[in-house]
Amino acid sequence: MVDLPVSPINDLNSRSREVFRLLVESYLETGEPMGSRTLTRSLSEQVSAATIRNVMQDLEHLGLLDSAHVSAGRIPTQKGLRLFVDGLLEIGDLSSEERRQIENSISYEESEISTVLDQVGSLLSGLTHGASVVLAPKTETPIKHIEFVFLSPERALVILVMTNGHVENRMFTPSPGQTPSSMREAANFVNSIVAGHTLSDLRKVLFHEIEKHRMELDKLAQNLIKEGVACWSKDTGTDARLIVRGRSNLINDADTQQDLDRIKELFDDLEQKKEITEFLSLSEEGEGVKIFIGSENKLFSLSGSSLVVSPYMNAERKVIGAVGVIGPTRLNYGRIVPIVDYTAQLIGRLLSK
Repeated sequence: MVDLPVSPINDLNSRSREVFRLLVESYLETGEPMGSRTLTRSLSEQVSAATIRNVMQDLEHLGLLDSAHVSAGRIPTQKGLRLFVDGLLEIGDLSSEERRQIENSISYEESEISTVLDQVGSLLSGLTHGASVVLAPKTETPIKHIEFVFLSPERALVILVMTNGHVENRMFTPSPGQTPSSMREAANFVNSIVAGHTLSDLRKVLFHEIEKHRMELDKLAQNLIKEGVACWSKDTGTDARLIVRGRSNLINDADTQQDLDRIKELFDDLEQKKEITEFLSLSEEGEGVKIFIGSENKLFSLSGSSLVVSPYMNAERKVIGAVGVIGPTRLNYGRIVPIVDYTAQLIGRLLSK
C-alpha cells in the first residue's frame, strides 16, 4: 500500500484544479512551460484564453506555478509539485512485463543477497530511466567466543570468534595496570553473556551487565571490557552498502553545467557514504513509498532532484534497508511509485525467507 499524505487540493475550485492538473501533467511529460492557449484546447469546458490566464495568475499567486516572464507559459513550483503529488497523482498499475522483470531480478534461488541487490539497482535504473539507490542491509554474524591477549603493558589483542567460524582480531592499547590475569577475568565475564549476540547487540548488553555486576567485577576488568569492545566501534555503525546505478541517466538530463556539477556532487556524497544514515531515515517513518521533491530533504536540496523511496523489512518487520529512484523533479511519479513499492515488497519477502 502506497503511503501518500492527504492534500489540501480541495481548497481549489474545480476549474483551478483542472487547469493545475493539466499543466502539471504536461510539465511532467515534456518538461516545458504551458501557455493559456494550449490549455484551452484541453479543458473540459469552453473558456477563453484570458480566463485561463487569470486562473494561472491566481495559482501563481498561491505559489503553485511560476514563469520566466509575464507572457511565458507556466511550470509548477516545488510547492505545486508537492500539492499535485499529495492530492492529484494517479498511481498507475505495473504492466505484466514490468512485474516479470522485477521478479526475475529478485531470484529466490540466489544465495548472495548482495548479488540480488546489485541486479535490483541495475533493473530500477533501466526501468525508470533515473538513477537507482539500494541500501543493502548490514549483515552481522553472532559471536561465539571472545579472547583478550596480553602482549605488553602497552599492547593487547582482542579476538572474536563468530558462530560461522570466522575469526577476527584487533590491536588496542589497554589502560595502565592490565595483566594476563585481569584479561582472563574480563574474557570469562564477556563469554558468560556473549552467546547469540552480534557485536552491536553485545555493546549494549555489556555495559548494562557491567553496571549490574560492578561490585564483583574487578575495576581493571571493567576497563578492559570497555576498551576491547570500543576498538570495534567503527564497525558497529552503519556498515550498510549503498548501491548507486544509472547515474548517467541524470547526468544526460542536466540542462546546464551548474545542474551537472550539482548532480555530480550528490553522487560523490552518496558514494562516500556521507549521508547513508540520512538516506535510510528518509524511509523509516511508516511503511510504503515516500516522495521527496527538491529541497524537501537536505540530501537532495543541492541537486534539486526528487527521490521516490521505500523501505524493506525482515521477518521481524524491522526496517533493514531501502530502495529508491532519483531523478529530476519532473519524474513520472505515477509510474515510478508502484515500481519502487513492488520491488521493496519482493526484497522484504526474500529476506524473510
